Amino acid sequence: MYPIFRFAKEVIKFRRAPALGILDTHVSYHRCWPWDLDPWMELNNGRTLTLYDLGRIPMVMRTGLVDVLRAKGWGITVAGNSTRYRRRVRAMQRYELRSRLIGWDARFLYMEQGMWVGDECANHILIRSALTSASGLVPPADAARALGHDGNSPELPDWVQGWIAADAARVWPPEL
Repeated sequence: MYPIFRFAKEVIKFRRAPALGILDTHVSYHRCWPWDLDPWMELNNGRTLTLYDLGRIPMVMRTGLVDVLRAKGWGITVAGNSTRYRRRVRAMQRYELRSRLIGWDARFLYMEQGMWVGDECANHILIRSALTSASGLVPPADAARALGHDGNSPELPDWVQGWIAADAARVWPPEL
C-alpha cells in the first residue's frame, strides 16, 4: 500500500519551507517502519522506490515546479531509474533522504536521491522524469525557464551520460 499518511505528513511539513533553487538539495528524515520490511527484517527493495517519493515530491514543491505544473496543466512521471543498494536499512532505523535535480536534456529531467544512515549511503537512485502535457512531452528547458533558470542545464555527469547511452541501446520492446 502506498504510504499516503507519510506522504501527506511530508507535504504538510514542507509546504512553508524555504524555497530551493532548481539545483539545490532537499533533505528530509524518515524511519524504516515494520511495514517497510522484507522477510530479512530490512527495508524492502521495492518499498525503497516508493519511499523515494517522500523526498522527491517535497523537493519538486520547494523548487516551485509543482506550481508551474499546475499553472500549465502539465504532469510529471518517472520514465526510468537505476538503483544501487549498498547497505541495509534495518527495522526502526532512522535515515536521511537527500534529493536533487542534476540537470536535463531535450526530453528528460535527471534527479538523484540517496538514503543515508549516519555517514554511509545505504542506497542511491538515478531517476529520469518526463514532463507531460495533453500534446505530449514538454521540453524540460521550458520548465527551467518558468522557474527562472535562464540558460542550459548543467553538464550531466559522465555516469549519468553513460546510463543514458546504455538505456538507449536496450532492446525495446523486450524479447521475453
